Amino acid sequence: MKSPAKVPPFPQSAVAADIDAVISAHARDLSEKLQAHRLELFPPTAEKTLRAFQASEAAKLLGVNSGYLRNLALDGKGPSPLVTPSGRRSYTAEQLQDLRRYLDASGRSSKRYLPCRRGEEPLQVIAVVNFKGGSGKTTTAAHLAQHLALRGHRVLAVDLDPQASLSSLHGFQPEFDVGANETLYAAIRYDEQRRPLREVIQKTNFPGLDIVPANIELMEFEYDTPRILAMRGGVTQDRLFFARTEEALAEVSGDYDVVIIDCPPQLGYLTMSALCTATALLVTVHPQMLDVMSMCQFLLMMGDVLGHLKNAGGNMGYDWLRYLITRYEPSDGPQTQMVSFLRSLFGQHVLINPMVKSVAISDAGITKQTLYEVERRQFTPSTYDRAMECLDAVNGEIEQLIHAAWGRR
Repeated sequence: MKSPAKVPPFPQSAVAADIDAVISAHARDLSEKLQAHRLELFPPTAEKTLRAFQASEAAKLLGVNSGYLRNLALDGKGPSPLVTPSGRRSYTAEQLQDLRRYLDASGRSSKRYLPCRRGEEPLQVIAVVNFKGGSGKTTTAAHLAQHLALRGHRVLAVDLDPQASLSSLHGFQPEFDVGANETLYAAIRYDEQRRPLREVIQKTNFPGLDIVPANIELMEFEYDTPRILAMRGGVTQDRLFFARTEEALAEVSGDYDVVIIDCPPQLGYLTMSALCTATALLVTVHPQMLDVMSMCQFLLMMGDVLGHLKNAGGNMGYDWLRYLITRYEPSDGPQTQMVSFLRSLFGQHVLINPMVKSVAISDAGITKQTLYEVERRQFTPSTYDRAMECLDAVNGEIEQLIHAAWGRR
């Protein structure tokens, strides 16, 4: 019998003595390669742009029919669309906003095409949370923020994850584009270097969508908070630690309708501050047994933490809590059974529409794009249409929850 080949011994001593240096070197090498790849895709002078939207897409986003848009263009009313030699019409995202303003001003109907909050309607803050990586949390947050912006809302995306995936999707490479004191940490830190949130907000390539980018600096809040609490007996000089994010957002609340917070995949001080700021919770869950078991532990921990924060004076008044089924494969029997199990258990707290697993979304992510940014012709039409249909259904359902919280029909 042939003896198995011997595996050469791992050079334990060479690594163990300088593991910090080895990891730091790996990080530098990887960062340089990613930067080179990024410069290859987007030169230093280039800015991330956004494609134009076909007339049918524009009509759907506006809530009118394509024929009405065509007649507007023929009559020379509203912004002039881009027209190809073959006669195809399309509109930029900026023109969509112009169309909304035109439709509101024209008094075409009692419907409001600019859905910005009015009167006493409160700022909606949605925290997207999950304890386990791979549940589609950041992808969900990015597409939700972009959908709401394309629908005419004024949106602020807050990347609260030190891994900064949401920032990367919007063109910000954390170690190169986000400097010191340029994350949310700048607005919630405890020392004299604290800055107004308005100073760290960045524009994105989506009109109506701004972002507070992230990088590893956010971890400073996780280190600072226990030290400050120990020094001051659990209370800061001004407010409790979990109220700091809410206070920061209050400075810019008049500029936005909805805030989307992409929380880190852990129940630390950053996540706790988001939970106390949020008016709604969106929990992503992949319908696999290990993921659901992990979510069970997360919910047990979160319930306990929320109870303590509530007793300490934290704001726990949520308008809604929903579970979103993500990366769902309808042809997978065990997944379908798990979805049925979750629906029977949580009832209306599970969103009606699941988000299917999509090659189109995964492939778009390779170039740091979302499905709203890529052209349909880059994919098999049926694959793209299926993914877009699911996105629109999920995000539309969440948009209805937002409007219901404002008391709208």
